[in-house]
Amino acid sequence: MKNPRVLIVDDEEKIRKVLTRLLEDEDYNVKSVENGQKAISILVSYKPDIILMDQNMPGLNGIDALVTIKEKYPSITIIIITAHGEVSLAVDAIKKGAYDYLEKPFDNDKLLLLIKRATDHQRLTIEISDLKRKLTEHKSFESIISSNDKMKKVIAQARCVADTDTTVLIQGESGVGKEVIANAIHQSSQRNKGPFIAVNCGAIPQGLIESELFGHEKGSFTDAKETKTGKFEQAKGGTLFLDELGELPLDAQVKLLRVLEDKKITRIGGIKPIQVDVRILSATNKNLEERVQKGSFRLDLYYRLNIFPIQIPPLRERKEDIPLFIEHFINKYNSELSLHVKNMSEHAVDQLMNYSWPGNIRDLQNAIQSAMILCREGTITSEFLPMRIKGYPMIDGTKLEFDSGLDENLKSLNSKLEKEMINEALSKCNYNRTETANLLKISRKTLFNKMKHYNL
Repeated sequence: MKNPRVLIVDDEEKIRKVLTRLLEDEDYNVKSVENGQKAISILVSYKPDIILMDQNMPGLNGIDALVTIKEKYPSITIIIITAHGEVSLAVDAIKKGAYDYLEKPFDNDKLLLLIKRATDHQRLTIEISDLKRKLTEHKSFESIISSNDKMKKVIAQARCVADTDTTVLIQGESGVGKEVIANAIHQSSQRNKGPFIAVNCGAIPQGLIESELFGHEKGSFTDAKETKTGKFEQAKGGTLFLDELGELPLDAQVKLLRVLEDKKITRIGGIKPIQVDVRILSATNKNLEERVQKGSFRLDLYYRLNIFPIQIPPLRERKEDIPLFIEHFINKYNSELSLHVKNMSEHAVDQLMNYSWPGNIRDLQNAIQSAMILCREGTITSEFLPMRIKGYPMIDGTKLEFDSGLDENLKSLNSKLEKEMINEALSKCNYNRTETANLLKISRKTLFNKMKHYNL
């Protein structure tokens, strides 16, 4: 945990100053307040990792403040400072959620050791929580969110084919959850103890595809300084998921077909064929039949991969799932980003329901994440939603100043629109500046200057 944030709560100014100096010398990020009520009010903006809080304070005492804080922010670690001889109060504080206690007068080294143990404890707690979340995400069909009839048929199909070794072709628009279905098939199969290796065929440079899939021997080409195993070998005993299959060039399609038929690969520069034991799941957002007709995709490979096709419907055809996703993503990002969003207003939900979602679930996920970051706590209202969802012509919250004239008002509106579009593009491209600049059709330097101008 880098530079943990510590909030000191004590009514004695001298103690606050001593503790602040001591902890800042150890590279902690420190703030201090004089009572429990102020501690509670600063939590939204400061978000401490550790609270070092005196038990005896006027007004709201340490234990009462502890109970209130733990109800709202259970992940914050709290250490209670108590006067000598008040161990029973400290034990009561631990029962109510305190991590530990420290008696006055305390030794500085003992205090620093206790805070270090507390930060290590919190780091491990976060890591365990993240591990549990990752282990449950995309693991089974039960984790797939849907009440839609079309999706229920998709899940039924996937369940049916999961315990076989049949090759599956998953089709659907970008962002509909093709990898989620593939992962669920793997986890429900007899190969679930083996690895699930996902390859984005569209993200591999054309000259490296063969090396990525089949590996290479040391010295087989200029940059081959070490022997490398390919994705087929890495997926031994498990599942290889070929995403964006339609992007594979024809020469790689020929080699892939041979591997599927022979169950053997040969590394670049290698001589000895290597037996591979993998199940192939593939996915595409392209119409492969059209590509076959145009000659950009091999018919024999299409037949080999399309043994069991699954078609996932776009989000616009399963809008009854949107409220389920809203709840899911609010819970997800509250946990991951330490936010405190409770829900979304009815009007905001209606706006999400009425949007066409060209980027499907991934698009919805980005929109909710962005809105939550702006909202931070309470209820997400329409004002926090991305402007593309509300409609760009409606620029909420902009007051027209007629004394300024038409040009000034248009300039203000254009600036707000430009800022919102850049922010949306950044979110859509996961804040990759090169991809964002390409999406906006501007240079990377121009994007950087505009981000600096709008403080993005």
